[in-house]
Amino acid sequence: MAIAITVPRLGWSMEEGIFVGWLKKDGDRIKPDDTLFALESEKSTEEIAAFDAGILRIPSDGPKSGDTVKVGDVLGFLAEEGESVPSLAPRSSQSSESWEDKKADLQSTKSQADKAVQRSGAISPRARRLATALKVDWSVISGSGRTGRIRERDIRAAATAKPGRWITHTTLRKTIAARMVAGVAQAAPVTLFSKIDATELVSLRRHLKESQTSPDHPVPSFTDILLKLTAKALVEHPQLRAQWSDQALFVPDQIDIAFAVDTDAGLLAPVVRNADKITFSEIAARTRELIVLAREGRLGAADMRDAVFTISNLGGLGIDAFTPIIHLPQCAVLGIGRIAHEAAIVEDRIVPRDMMTLSLTFDHRVVDGVPAARFLASLRDAIEGIA
Repeated sequence: MAIAITVPRLGWSMEEGIFVGWLKKDGDRIKPDDTLFALESEKSTEEIAAFDAGILRIPSDGPKSGDTVKVGDVLGFLAEEGESVPSLAPRSSQSSESWEDKKADLQSTKSQADKAVQRSGAISPRARRLATALKVDWSVISGSGRTGRIRERDIRAAATAKPGRWITHTTLRKTIAARMVAGVAQAAPVTLFSKIDATELVSLRRHLKESQTSPDHPVPSFTDILLKLTAKALVEHPQLRAQWSDQALFVPDQIDIAFAVDTDAGLLAPVVRNADKITFSEIAARTRELIVLAREGRLGAADMRDAVFTISNLGGLGIDAFTPIIHLPQCAVLGIGRIAHEAAIVEDRIVPRDMMTLSLTFDHRVVDGVPAARFLASLRDAIEGIA
């Protein structure tokens, strides 16, 4: 069956162009990568190459130089020796019914060839020949040319690239990426670091573990304890739970805190509701439930909605301090570093203490440095004075 030669799309917004003219003659034998015709868009004139081989057949009723053509219009055909091709318009001797049949055949031929011809326009002929010579799969390359067309330099770059594999972005990964970029691009992030004495925090966790009465009641983790203490600090410093809008700041009354959970699908942030009003044990039970749901892929959208603050704990991975990213519309996020046994000076004496670093990133549009520092100081005092 003859292969239709169609008008490719030279740009994302292109719907039609100007047919400049054929670069080959009717009856010429065509090889892949031979230039067939020139097409002018709003931005450039491109020479369009063949994707397949065959004998060029240019219908007498096809477009002429200077004619406006639409993307997908059939211009001609690549046929086998002696093969007949359809005309592009109904002859006067044809009946209405026969012309409808002809159009159906033409459309079928066009749909089979449309993808291949448009793909040929996505790579220059010289780049295609180079890709063949260097054994580069150009179908997975993003072109650097206008409208994304693949050029020789793209092929050479791919040929010298280190071996590896491509991992397709998931919808969740794209959502996480968009939120992370928004937390930097749409806010004015500033990070404060504070090294604190976590000795009493470690002591409390040890006491809670020793006091466990039943395996069914989970022992609060360091994250659970810090989540509760953060909620208390947010009661004292409501500006740290404020949210920016162009009209005014909104300060939610309910203190719902999100905590970061690493899953196979990506980073999720389920929410503990009313964290200031429930106990360490209740927080522990809720976080365990949410972690299981997250890692089994059963976490609902409602479980991750309307947090006023987020905490992220990388201490278990040996991280001392880091710069967490704000989850808009929240105005702040707390990063928790590892707890390390170090020498510290207490009342002019060097003693062993458990030390950790907290990293508070806040949106400077919403909160100034001094209120943010006061919040961090209150949280430090709560941790160091816990009993």
